[in-house]
Amino acid sequence: MLQLIKNLAQDAKDEIFDCIDAFKGKPVKGHGDFSKRIQHRHCLFWNSPEAEIVRNTVMKASDSLERWKDVENWQRKLSNKDNAREFAKKHGCRVPELYWRGRNIKEINFTTFPDQFVLKPTIGHSSRLVFLMHNELNLLDNLFYSRKELTEIMRKALEQNPYIEFIIEEFVRSEQGDFKIPVDYKFHTFRGEIAAINVINRFANKEGFMRAYDENWNVITELGTDFPKGPYQSPPACLEEMKMHAKELSKAYGIYVRIDFYATDKGVVLGEFTPTPSAGKYFTPEADKLLIKHWNKYCKGMI
Repeated sequence: MLQLIKNLAQDAKDEIFDCIDAFKGKPVKGHGDFSKRIQHRHCLFWNSPEAEIVRNTVMKASDSLERWKDVENWQRKLSNKDNAREFAKKHGCRVPELYWRGRNIKEINFTTFPDQFVLKPTIGHSSRLVFLMHNELNLLDNLFYSRKELTEIMRKALEQNPYIEFIIEEFVRSEQGDFKIPVDYKFHTFRGEIAAINVINRFANKEGFMRAYDENWNVITELGTDFPKGPYQSPPACLEEMKMHAKELSKAYGIYVRIDFYATDKGVVLGEFTPTPSAGKYFTPEADKLLIKHWNKYCKGMI
């Protein structure tokens, strides 16, 4: 627990110094113009006084698009994972079944949930405080957690952040019906155009491999350096459905965004929207050139 808190504090400290460097025009662990634009957007989105209020505005699928877009850089609302679920539902994309959401952890009754479930915060990134539970085993770190320990972890996180809530949702199965860490299909999109699909197979949170493809599933240059290059793998059975949802959600989002999906035995399921992947870090020079080309063509002049 102590190490977890130290890691979170260090990550926050690194992000602050990265933003300071970005504003000063200094390089920040990235390559080229795409990385710089992501770093600029990251600081603009999250260093403004109203950032957390915007992100944590409670939204519903039934809300009008006018209400969704009623603030500048409204896309920040979708960095709240519950809002992301609602936005996806509004546009006809499947999401995991919701078992519980909130801050009042005293009302959680774990006995009413399946043995397999996902516990995650509504805000955060890099799988922080995310638990893929298979009975009492968290597949992300291969450690065992009792329900009491999970409750205590939530309690401490809630004490430290007045905005955070927790979600307990369905652990989606693979297309073959297995409970395992889902394969991530990460679509880099620009107002309805798909520039690349980064596929990540994880063995644990920070362990795995990845391979990149274009919209037609041709292998392309590697996009990042955070995982080693993996072998070619066949496209998911639901690739066409996945592309359809990626394009529709991307058009609705209106600017560049990475949209993550899972291929499940029920079809395509949304993972999340990521407006500033890795805060602009870890992109290869080749990826930077590919992505900035799409940005300049399809999102020219946009944040």
